[in-house]
Amino acid sequence: MPRRLYIGPSLRRIRRDLGLTQADMASDLEVSASYIALLERNHRPLSAEMLLRLAQTYRLDVATLAGEATSDINDRLQSALKDPMFADIDLPPLENADLTTNFPGVTEAFLRLYSAWRQEHQALADRNGGGDGDGLADPVAESRRFLAAHRNFFPALDDAAETLSRAVAEAGGLEAYLAARHGLRTRRMPSDVMVGSVRRYDLHRREVLLDDSLDAAGRQFQLATQIAWLDLKGQIDAAMADGVFATEDGGRLSRRALAAYAAAALVMPYGAFARAAETRRYDVEGLARQFGASFEQVAHRLTTLQKPGQERVPFFFIRVDAAGNVSKRLDGAGADFARQGGACPLWSVHTAFRTPREIITQWLELPDGQKFFSIARTVTAGGGAYGAARVERAVALVCAAEHAHRLVYSGGGTEAPTTTPIGVACRLCHRAECMARAAPPIGRALAVDDIRRPEAPFAFADA
Repeated sequence: MPRRLYIGPSLRRIRRDLGLTQADMASDLEVSASYIALLERNHRPLSAEMLLRLAQTYRLDVATLAGEATSDINDRLQSALKDPMFADIDLPPLENADLTTNFPGVTEAFLRLYSAWRQEHQALADRNGGGDGDGLADPVAESRRFLAAHRNFFPALDDAAETLSRAVAEAGGLEAYLAARHGLRTRRMPSDVMVGSVRRYDLHRREVLLDDSLDAAGRQFQLATQIAWLDLKGQIDAAMADGVFATEDGGRLSRRALAAYAAAALVMPYGAFARAAETRRYDVEGLARQFGASFEQVAHRLTTLQKPGQERVPFFFIRVDAAGNVSKRLDGAGADFARQGGACPLWSVHTAFRTPREIITQWLELPDGQKFFSIARTVTAGGGAYGAARVERAVALVCAAEHAHRLVYSGGGTEAPTTTPIGVACRLCHRAECMARAAPPIGRALAVDDIRRPEAPFAFADA
């Protein structure tokens, strides 16, 4: 029996590319408009005669058209069925192909349901600590989405800051530049005088005041930030121009993030920093010493090195507190894990607090088989003087496993000796046997009875 050919999505795309209505195409092919509609909805297979007529009328390659028709929906189905939720179901490729060919309507219905589920799945991740907030009204989530949309890379700011860094060097440093260019004096003041601020611009007295408990890296960064506000305001405004914010605070937080980005680019100019990163094999502590920056500042900067022609290892960055709250995400890798990940207790970023200031390396594997390499370490904010408030957090830099050999921390290996199986978040992870699970995954029915107690926290009826 010959296989039936359904080309609904391909036919609709061709018609739209040609600028035709269904009635126009029906007239060209000498059929009814309702027949074209049935073909586009995969309610009718395409006959050999109609395939030839379509190819001759619009000068299309028959083999290409037929191949697109059979492969497009099959590729979508194959991609959906790779979801870890289906990992324990035997799904031979031949059966998938038969499904898409013989039951295109059922296949399309499944794909629509799966797409809707994925959207709800991601929204739930956001609400349960796996994402960036619970809606557009969250200014922190807005700012994170703005940075993620640009993959935390703003080339115009980088270029302007690199040019400005040369002027700062010629002036003799940040303080000298502020004095020469803006007539501003820099003064260090006691914390009680600063009243909760680490930097304050006194326009009336023409002074930049800094908390005297700041360390050298902190002072340098605050002075660079002040210069960014003064000299790179136009570039910051331009970078903000394509942002859409539902809240005023979302815009303000994004603007502050861009000022910090510009300050980092001023202290660690793109060209010099990118070369040093490669030379030092991404030794974060070594780079921190070379540029007079902190571990966290360097880790931030490493996520931004994506200038075309001068790309370096794409990283994403996360910062968490001891309770597991994610206070910062920076994504230069474009990975789904970067948007949602961070809540798995098996990831070493959560155990870094046991060994303060020690760098912990770890090879990670997600349920879908993606592998990553992670370095994690604690960092401290505040506490520059006895009795001052101090906050301990952990930060992690993560790259795809394929880039790990370029990092000094991996020992140059290209294959992970062992990997830790982690998930994005418990509700999104389908590793049924995980002993660290805190909640059941979406889409799995629980098996709860008084006869058997499984080793894992939850048992599943469909296991």
